[in-house]
Formats: sequence, structure tokens, C-alpha cells
Amino acid sequence: MKIKRQKQAKKNISFYKYNFHFREPFQILVDGTFCQAALKNKIQIKEQMPKYLMGEVQLCTTSCALKELETLGKELYGAKLILQRYQTRRCAHFKEPIPASECLLSMLGKTNPHHYFIATQDHTLTSGLKEIPGVPLFYIILNTIVLDKPSQASLDYVQKVQLGELVSLSQQESIRSLKEEQGLGQKDPERRPRKRKRKGPNPLSCLKKKKKTEPTPAKKPEDGQKKRRSRHKRRKSSGVVTNPEAPSQ
Repeated sequence: MKIKRQKQAKKNISFYKYNFHFREPFQILVDGTFCQAALKNKIQIKEQMPKYLMGEVQLCTTSCALKELETLGKELYGAKLILQRYQTRRCAHFKEPIPASECLLSMLGKTNPHHYFIATQDHTLTSGLKEIPGVPLFYIILNTIVLDKPSQASLDYVQKVQLGELVSLSQQESIRSLKEEQGLGQKDPERRPRKRKRKGPNPLSCLKKKKKTEPTPAKKPEDGQKKRRSRHKRRKSSGVVTNPEAPSQ
């Protein structure tokens, strides 16, 4: 029975690895109900999870799950001590905690982009998880940890991808990254258009006009200085110059 369960677990893990690109270390979100069941059945989660998944794991929880155990009182004090040992992932309800089931669903979103495994005994939470494709689900039954088979939503999603009706999550991420590199991302609808800055005047029109230079007046001769005559050379005429005082013959 144990060998058959391990084969089934290996098959389910390879399904999520191949179709939804799950990689080590596997991230497992744990809530208080799973810790309480493990404590009751004497299951060491930290030791058995890596053996079951045959790989490295990271056990984590949220602040809402811890707060829920605090409010439930002393009966779940042991489960609270176990849950406090795990990494606390930041959720959006730090100031105003919500029920753990709602918090875990919000961490997954519609496509489980961070590739979380979920470990819970909450039936209302499991029904919501099965509607999200690509969410592996752990629960405890008969003193053992069991990885549930892929949900119908996961099987339908894989089939649509294979038929070409949908684009896989990895292809969506690569397309989104290419758009961001090329600057083709979606514009933020809330972002207001930039106002055009008022342009200043043309710098060429701001240049000062050059003053026209007035001609310098001729210098008047000072007192005591004679005005020089301008001598002009006589032009030699082509004929012979006669002396007007010479007597005629």
C-alpha cells in the first residue's frame, strides 16, 4: 500500500512539474488545521514532507493563519507552536487579519503564479482551491500525508493548452517580459496624461539689437595750426604749353 501511494505521489508531482513548471524548493503554505491534524496523528511535517516530495521544501504560512490560531485559544496552542517555526509570507492583510482560508486563497490568485502547494484540512478551503488550476493539495488521512490528485480544473486547463485554445502560464510570462522589454506594456488607465510644459521664448528673439555706429566727425584744426592745402598734381596736356607773356613775332 505504501509503495502504491508513493508511485501515485510521484506521478502527481511530475504532472505539476511538466504542466505548471513547479521547481525545487517546493513552497508549501500550511494552515493551523493541518498542524493540528499532524500533532494529533504524531506526524513530523518538517521531516516527512521532503521525503514525500523527494526534494527540497520550504514550509511557510501567513500572518492571518497565525492570528487565527491565537484567537482560537489554548486548545490549538500546540498547532500554533508548530506553525510559528515556518516562514511567514507577507500577505495584504497585515493590519486587518482575515480568516486563514480567505487569506490562502488570496495568496494564490487565479493562476497560482508563485507555485504554492497548500496543506490544509479545511473543507471549505479545499473546495475553493479545486477551482484554481495548478494548485497541489495536501491533507492528512489515516495517519499519513497524502497529495491529492489533480483537480478537474487543472486537467481541463492542460487539455485546452494542448489543443491550442489557451496559452500556457510560462508562455504568458515570456510574452509579458518581452512586452516590457519593448515598451509595449499596458498603459495605466489611472495615469493622467502629462501636461505640456510652457515653452520659453525663442532665444534668438531675445538678443539685443545692435546699435548703428554713427560716422566719426572730422577733426577740426586746433588754434595755431594752419590748414594744409591739398595739392593736386596738374595733369599734363598733350599739347605744348605757350608762354602768354612772350611777345608775338
